Amino acid sequence: MHGVAVTLLSEDRERLSVLQQRLEGTQLGRTVFAHLGFPTSSTDPILRQVQDVGSEVVVVDIDPQNVQRAIHAIELIHATTDDIGIFAAGEMSHPPTIVSAMRAGAGEYLERSPSSEALLEALTRFTASRNKLRTTSGRARVFTVTNAKGGSGATTAAVNTAIALQETHGGTLLVDFAPLGHCALHLNVRPAFGVPDALQNLHRLDASLLEGLMTPCKGGLQLLAGAQQPSALAPTSAELARLFDLLVSHFRYVVVDCSGRVDQTTRLLCDLSNAVLLVAQTDVVSLWSASRMRTFLDEGAGRDRVRLVLNRYKKIPGFSEDDVEKATNCKLLWKLPNSYQLVSPAIDKGAPVALLDNQDIGRSFRSLAAMLAEASITAEGSLDLVYTHDKVDSKKKASGRLLISPLRAGQ
Repeated sequence: MHGVAVTLLSEDRERLSVLQQRLEGTQLGRTVFAHLGFPTSSTDPILRQVQDVGSEVVVVDIDPQNVQRAIHAIELIHATTDDIGIFAAGEMSHPPTIVSAMRAGAGEYLERSPSSEALLEALTRFTASRNKLRTTSGRARVFTVTNAKGGSGATTAAVNTAIALQETHGGTLLVDFAPLGHCALHLNVRPAFGVPDALQNLHRLDASLLEGLMTPCKGGLQLLAGAQQPSALAPTSAELARLFDLLVSHFRYVVVDCSGRVDQTTRLLCDLSNAVLLVAQTDVVSLWSASRMRTFLDEGAGRDRVRLVLNRYKKIPGFSEDDVEKATNCKLLWKLPNSYQLVSPAIDKGAPVALLDNQDIGRSFRSLAAMLAEASITAEGSLDLVYTHDKVDSKKKASGRLLISPLRAGQ
């Protein structure tokens, strides 16, 4: 059974019932333990039961007449459990209680009678934050690839980056969230199932069913294919959080092709990612569009994760890398060489160029994959990348390859 496992604690039986009903209304959280009363010491059996049932979040109801008992319970839970989120539910009109709850260890403070929508938002924030912070301890890094405009090559970049990650590091999943999925054509496979099926079966989705929905590709890459007919698929934030919570538990790297869509789903996918690769070309229309896309993505929570990838790169006399960054308001991450004569037939044949060891384009994708795989992750969940053209002497020509600072990467 999936969804966030939640324990509810209150000193009022009626409040306990209300919280359980509101939690069920989120369709993301599920009650695994509901108890009348709070733990009073570090050896209290309640604390052991909270952990034994696999709680991921504990909601503590704060009675305005008995605030200190609830605050003490939050302190005990925070001190005696690991990796469990604590939500306090109390009166918003009393700031000292809010401050005390947060200092005691609560990660969220909600209205004492929180709506299902408020609980859903809090659970979604908790899930997204947990996914990012656990990436370094066995959960996948998520990279979303989107385009500045149609024809920029985002699907090509997503497919070949995924292939390169699989070839060099293994454990890679490619997820096609485009309105009309093209990844399968790039990989020369015929998927029977894909993203739409996963979203329709979230209520019973587990590792076994997920494996059955995937399409195996050459080299061990797994594909969760996109829609095979034009689709206006628009999952909710809760649905995406539940899907990715499962995906990141079973892979080392998840590459998401988000090309062709500019909507709330795009923002949600970026919010769930460690890095967002915005693919553009060095022409006026593409760079202009990249600037607008960056502004659009900045309105979500992934603003510090967006990086520019220049596809089919060709040097423009008098137009430097700094000019590109100023024009797009986006840091430059990578430059893919102009290899149209190789890439175009490779797409037609379903033979990704990342497999070409003896070609510049293949080596470029492998180097990009290495950068993404080896970069350290910040406390906020983004990749800590520093670019060589930020550090080279101004008199020297900036390198085409943008490397990670060894100091920032913890080497």
